[in-house]
Amino acid sequence: MMRRIFVPTTLILFALLLIGFVNPVAAQEGSTTPEPTPWPLTLFTNYPSQVVGLGETVNIPLILRGGTKPQVVQLETVKVPEGWTVTFRGGGKIVKSAFVEPDADTDVDLRLEQPKEVQPGDYTFVLRAKGEAEQSELTIQITVQEKTPPSISLDCDLPTLRGSPTQTFRYDVSLKNDGSDELSVNLSAEVDPQFQVKFRLTGQEITNLPLPSKDTKRLSVEVQPISNVAAGSYPIKIIAEGAEARAELDLVAEVTGQAEISITAPDGRLSGQAYAGRDSSLKVIVRNNGSAPALGVQLSSSEPSGWNVSFDPQTIEQIPAGEQVEVNATIRPSEKAVAGDYIVNITARPNEGASKTAEFRITVLTSTLWGVVGIVLIAIAVGVVAMAVMRFGRR
Repeated sequence: MMRRIFVPTTLILFALLLIGFVNPVAAQEGSTTPEPTPWPLTLFTNYPSQVVGLGETVNIPLILRGGTKPQVVQLETVKVPEGWTVTFRGGGKIVKSAFVEPDADTDVDLRLEQPKEVQPGDYTFVLRAKGEAEQSELTIQITVQEKTPPSISLDCDLPTLRGSPTQTFRYDVSLKNDGSDELSVNLSAEVDPQFQVKFRLTGQEITNLPLPSKDTKRLSVEVQPISNVAAGSYPIKIIAEGAEARAELDLVAEVTGQAEISITAPDGRLSGQAYAGRDSSLKVIVRNNGSAPALGVQLSSSEPSGWNVSFDPQTIEQIPAGEQVEVNATIRPSEKAVAGDYIVNITARPNEGASKTAEFRITVLTSTLWGVVGIVLIAIAVGVVAMAVMRFGRR
C-alpha cells in the first residue's frame, strides 16, 4: 500500500515542477512592451524669469505639452499685478484656448503690457491651462527696471596711419555695446573707390556680429589700395549699425607716394648702333610712373669689357610723378670689337624706391674709313706687283 501511494506522489511533484518551468517561459514569450505613461498636461516656458525696461511690452513664448487625450485647453490668468494687461496670442490673434494633442507641442504667445505709471520692481504672474480632467499652472516673474537705451560706440587709438600705395593700412578698432540688450551689428565703410575695406574678428572676415550688452569686441579694420593711388590723405568712415543704434568712426590713410622708374628709348626700341673705337650717341628716356617724385636718380651701366659708357646728365635731380627726362648716353665700343650684337645694361636708381634696369642691344659696325684704307692698300699692292712684273718680265 505504501509503495502505490509513493509513486503517484512523485509523479505529481515532477509535473508541478515542469509546469512551473514552462509557464514563466510562456509568459516571457507572450509579453509585450508596456505603453509609456502619458505626459501630464503641462504649461511651461523656457524663460520664466525676465528683466525688462520701463514701459516695455513683454512677449513670452509658452508651450502646451501632453495630456491623456486630444483636447481643447482653456487658457486663463490666476494672478495678475494691478494695471497690467495680459493676453494669450496664437496665429497673430488673441486666443482663450488651444487644441493640444498628447504627442505634439502647441505654441502660444503671452503678451504682458505695463501700466503707464509702473514702478521698478518685481511682478508675479500666475497662468493656468485647464483641460477636461487635468490642469497646469505656470508662474512668471518679471523684473522692471530702468534700462539703458540701445547704444553702440566705436573707438581707435591710432585713427591716422601712413604708408606706401602698396601697403595695407590696419586699424585696431573697439566696438562696444553701451545698451542693456544684445544687438546684431552690421559693419560698413565709406571710402574712396581706390580702396577696399575688410573687417576681421579673431582673424575671420565679417560684415555682421552679435554684440552682448556692455560687451566690447576688438576689430581689425584693413584698408587696402586696389590701384596705383596717388600720394595724399584719404578719409575713411567706419559705420556700425544695430537696432535703433548707430556709431561712426573717422579714420585717415596718408599715402606717402612712391616713385616707379622705367627706362626706354624715344621710339620704344631698346637698340642702337656703334663703331669700334668711336663714340656713338644713344637717346634714353627715364620716366617716373609712380605717385611721388623720383629724387636723385643715378644712371649707371654694365657693358662688355673694354667698352666705355657715359651719361649726360649722370644724375637727374628730380623727375615729377608722371613725367620723364631724356638722357644722352655716349657709347664707345672697344677698338678690338668685331662686328656683331652686344648687350649694354642701363640702370636708373632713385634715392628712394626701387631701381630699374633696361637691356639695350648695340650693333657694332665696320668703319667705312678702314674699308677705304683697305681698298687703297690693296690697290697699292696690286700696282706694285704689276710694276714688278713689267720690269722684271722684260729682262
